[in-house]
Amino acid sequence: MPALRKYPDELRELAIREVRTTGRPIAHVAKDLGIHEALRGWVRQAEADRGEHDDRLTSAEHDELRHLHWENAELRRANEILKAASVFFAQEIDRPRTRPSR
Repeated sequence: MPALRKYPDELRELAIREVRTTGRPIAHVAKDLGIHEALRGWVRQAEADRGEHDDRLTSAEHDELRHLHWENAELRRANEILKAASVFFAQEIDRPRTRPSR
């Protein structure tokens, strides 16, 4: 489920387009639109997505990284369950067997 966003996507796109096309400072556009400093991050992310910034992950890379972190956590949990199960079964095998009396 996608995270809830404080600002609609249309506002983001409008604000980013305003900064890029007018050349106005980000702070001025943000103040005019009432979005404060959120715009700076949006502009930087849009630039990274277009390949203009090598120091920041693109949105696709960020999504992939988030998925890999989630998958890694799932695999760690599964590994812990398997370790616990192997300990349990190893104890069962080592337990001496007694024959039922007749």
